[in-house]
Amino acid sequence: MTWFVRILARALALALAIMGMPAMAQDYPTRSVTIVVGYTPGATSDLLARTVAERLNAAWGQSVIVDNRSGVGGNIAAAYVARAPADGYTLMVGTDAIMTSNVFLYKNTPFDPVKDFAPITNAGANIICLAVHVDLPVNSVAELIAYAKANPGQLQYGSSGIGSPHHLAGELLRQKTGIDVVHVPYRGGGATINDLLGGHIKVAFLSLSTAVPHLASGKIKIVAVVEKARYAAMPDIPTIGETVPSFEMSSWVAFFAPAGTPAPLLARLNETMVKVLTTDAVKEKLATLGLVVAASTPAELAAIVREGLAVRGELVKAANIQAE
Repeated sequence: MTWFVRILARALALALAIMGMPAMAQDYPTRSVTIVVGYTPGATSDLLARTVAERLNAAWGQSVIVDNRSGVGGNIAAAYVARAPADGYTLMVGTDAIMTSNVFLYKNTPFDPVKDFAPITNAGANIICLAVHVDLPVNSVAELIAYAKANPGQLQYGSSGIGSPHHLAGELLRQKTGIDVVHVPYRGGGATINDLLGGHIKVAFLSLSTAVPHLASGKIKIVAVVEKARYAAMPDIPTIGETVPSFEMSSWVAFFAPAGTPAPLLARLNETMVKVLTTDAVKEKLATLGLVVAASTPAELAAIVREGLAVRGELVKAANIQAE
C-alpha cells in the first residue's frame, strides 16, 4: 500500500498547489519585478519598459526594474528570460525582431519564441522612420534615392541590428529602388541615433520614439515613415510608399513571461498591463514617441507571433540576410 500512499500524497500536493495559484496571483507581487529589455537604453523597447514600469510600480507598490541586456539582436535577453523561473518576477519586452526574425537569422538561436515564452499582452505598433543627418542635402525620399544613385556605395545607413525591422526596411528600399547603400548594424536604437547625431552615418532607420526627442537639436531630419499609411500624430510626414510603390514595413513590441507561468498569474499581469497601457496619459506619452498602443489578450499576441514567424521567414530568406 506504500505506493498508493505515495501517489495519493503527490496528488494531494498537486491539488493544493493548483488551489493556491489564484491566491498567489492575488498576492503578486510581494517583491521587486524585473522587465528585461534586449536593447540599449533609448531604444523603443527600453522607453516602453520604463514608461510601463513606472506605472506598475505605483499600482503594485513594488519596485519594477528595467534590465537592459543588449547584444546578438536581442537573443541574450530572450535566452535569459526563457530560462528564468516562471513566477512572474522576470518579464521581457519582446519585439517582432526577437520573436519572429531571429530564428531565421541565427543558426543556433538559444530559445524558441513559441515554446519558451508565455504571451502577456501586445503593447502596440512601433512606428519606424527614415531619418537623415542635417548635413546630407536631401529632404525627401526621392532626393535620397537620387543622391544614393549619384553616389553608389558611399551612403551608410544605420539600424538597430541585423534582421531588425529597421534593417529590413533598408533592405526593402534597396531592393525596390536598386540603390547601393551600406548597412551598419548597431546594438539598439540608442547607439544608432548617437552616431547619426554625430554625423558618423548620414542615414538611419529609427523608431520614432528614438528620433523624436532629438529633433529639437536640429541635427537630424525625419524624411518619411515606413508604414503603409501616414502616422496620425505626425500627418505631415509622408510614407516611403508614396514615392516607392508597395513599400511597407511594420513593427511591434509586446510583453512576455517565461513559459510555464501559471494562467492566473498571466491573467493578472495582462489585466494590470492593459489598464496601464490604455490610460490616456500613457497612450498620449507613447504616441508622441511613435508607439501606437494596441493592447491585446495573451491569445491574440500568440497569434501575432505565429503570423510574424511566417511572414518574416519569407522576407529574411528572400533578402538572403544573415547574422554576422
